[in-house]
Amino acid sequence: MGRNNRKRRTPLATKAIAASAVLALGGGGLIWANFYASANESNNSGQNQTKAAAAGQVATIACPDVGQKLTNVPAKAQQGVATELANLDKQITEAYTRLASTRQAQTQDASFVQNAIVGPLKDKRAATLDRIRIDIQRVGGQVDAAGLQGLAACTTQNANQTTAGQGNNNGQNNNGGQNNNGGKNNGGQQNNGGQQQGNGQGAGQNNGGQAGDGPSAADFVDITKVQPNVPAKPQKNGNASNGTFTTRCGVNANQNHNSDNVIVAPGVSNGAHHVHDYVGNQKVNAFSNNNTFLAGGTSCQNKNDLSAYYWPVIRLQNGTQEKDANANGGGKDLNVGKILVAQQAQITYVGSPTSKVVAMPQFLRIITGDAKAFVNGPANANAHWSCTGFENKVQLTDKYPICPQGSSVVRTFAFQSCWDGKNIDSANHRTHVAFADAAGNCANGFKAIPQLTMRLVYNVPQPVIQNGQVKNAYAVDGFPEELHKPITDHDDFISVTTGGLANKIANCINSGQRCQ
Repeated sequence: MGRNNRKRRTPLATKAIAASAVLALGGGGLIWANFYASANESNNSGQNQTKAAAAGQVATIACPDVGQKLTNVPAKAQQGVATELANLDKQITEAYTRLASTRQAQTQDASFVQNAIVGPLKDKRAATLDRIRIDIQRVGGQVDAAGLQGLAACTTQNANQTTAGQGNNNGQNNNGGQNNNGGKNNGGQQNNGGQQQGNGQGAGQNNGGQAGDGPSAADFVDITKVQPNVPAKPQKNGNASNGTFTTRCGVNANQNHNSDNVIVAPGVSNGAHHVHDYVGNQKVNAFSNNNTFLAGGTSCQNKNDLSAYYWPVIRLQNGTQEKDANANGGGKDLNVGKILVAQQAQITYVGSPTSKVVAMPQFLRIITGDAKAFVNGPANANAHWSCTGFENKVQLTDKYPICPQGSSVVRTFAFQSCWDGKNIDSANHRTHVAFADAAGNCANGFKAIPQLTMRLVYNVPQPVIQNGQVKNAYAVDGFPEELHKPITDHDDFISVTTGGLANKIANCINSGQRCQ
């Protein structure tokens, strides 16, 4: 999926609106529809944590998320704008790669990062933002040109500066704010018994991980040491839709992968800069459209389910190389290690605790979670990590769990369950759908739809923390500047059905049945 964060649309959401209706900043809290709350506990395992780098060491680059601020792009400009947004993503990736490969020069020249990386990046972004302005105005749209150009400048973050904690969700810190140690010196990942030196750097000069961009030792926690943190679900009323519909689509054992981003960057190869697992529809890539989805075939047992279900792969960073080690989305974007196939992929649609649901519209797009949550902050983080045997007690947002022997790693997603009743997508790919509020109600003007939930189970070798380093690390694929943080996990969905399946799903849920 792409680098899109999905701000929560709740009645309590606050918004700062820019001078133009085109630019808007969103805000809001995590609510029960996130499936589980994130952990608020620090790592109490007593394990050796990563050693701190010098406070001034630059860990990553943080840029304003332009795509999320474009909430009113005219239809005729959307393709051009999407292409330019993909260019912004590419520019950030290239800048981070240069940042990671010039540590020696940075130690010798305090102004190197600003003069050689951040400054030129701003200039490139300014030109791209101006092209976005032209695309919108050419078709009669309005845009606050000054506000748009104000998004050109990026900042750097060091070991003690991350924005991942600047969110407050229903009174809870999202734990992405516990300084996630993105810039800490983790000494590199062990590689077949030897110390891995990502990007040619020596140990102590990168962000950890097999490619030098994470994860770090501080990104892992022994789940047996975390206090229970799963809240109660809202009470159901007499109008609740109590049924479920399960679709069985496999685990992508056939290795249907690509690093495209058809929702956010249509027509752009490698628009995601990380690799996805695909189940369901088998013809999903940057150049797919609604017509090709209908002809795409499916891995689902129910052949009327042509929906696309896809998520970033998990990789085991044990020093091995995957077949995409020299490819876009893989090693070229610093996503390295063996791709792990899920042992289970459970896809279930559930109802609302307070109302009946309406059928999902054909070709509805939903993205949940935030691929940029490490630099954006946790407001849109919506993936949770746990272990079998612990799922009802502990759910983590900003930590990878170290599971006890005999227990498997679990990723859980619960998608937005309220729809505006009109649009199958929106300019920033989020405002057409929303989460229910804490009581389970959709906001005025929104209708409850079947809530897509996904549970992915993995057999992951147990990571081990030794001397501030992590062996057998695993991590979700992501944009390299996000340092493979667990808080950046996300999931994507396009609803495509035939044979009246969408109505059958809604009717099953509304009637309280258990269907598949």
